Amino acid sequence: MAGRTIKTEAVVLRSLRFAEADRILHIYTEARGRLGAIAKGVRRTRSRFGGRLEPLSHVELVLHQGSGELATVTGVDLVRSHARAREDSYRLGVGLVGAEAMLRLFPEQEANPRAFEALTRFLDLLDEVTPSPSELPHLDSLGLAFQLKLLWLAGYLPHLGSCADCGGPGPFAGYSAKAGGVVCRSCADSGGALALSAAGLAGMESLVRRPLAEAGEAGLTERGAREVLSVVTASYEHHGGFRLRTLSA
Repeated sequence: MAGRTIKTEAVVLRSLRFAEADRILHIYTEARGRLGAIAKGVRRTRSRFGGRLEPLSHVELVLHQGSGELATVTGVDLVRSHARAREDSYRLGVGLVGAEAMLRLFPEQEANPRAFEALTRFLDLLDEVTPSPSELPHLDSLGLAFQLKLLWLAGYLPHLGSCADCGGPGPFAGYSAKAGGVVCRSCADSGGALALSAAGLAGMESLVRRPLAEAGEAGLTERGAREVLSVVTASYEHHGGFRLRTLSA
């Protein structure tokens, strides 16, 4: 089969060494959603692709799609390198969590323009994040906001307006992944719910409501951030059956 050529913007989410000088890439493309691709000879010193295919790079790719599962990279132009994100350990930690969340929540070879736009916006903002020596990357406001946006786009955003179990108006005391949202004290006490403080609920509501660019203004406390992270990870486990490796590293 002759195959076909695809030209599309994409973000490199993961890069794995393969054979003597190649790399296998997990990419999220504007035109086709998630794809796997091979970049041949990219690890050689004289490779014309050089450092353009590093994780988190926003690129324009020319891909040859043959009969196999992997497309072949035949051309690369940088849109944004996001070197600032990769060269700082804190930013990189935030970025890798976001990249893995994208991989796991959107595995289909199907275009999702809103998901792609959210991903590129996240990376643009990540370049400007001020690293915090006293904060862990997985508790970063931008990273948590991005993961909540992805849950929303994937159809798994926690219900926040009323008790997801009995429909009551609150006050809310927990989060139930099985019920799909926050639950009142009575329903939380019946078992199976994560404890959720006022700080956690307020932080989650603020992150969901605000655009990504305003995530740092959500007023998230450390306790609130930890509770939001617990809600996000419980949502992954219940709806997708997975845990992010980058969150346990």
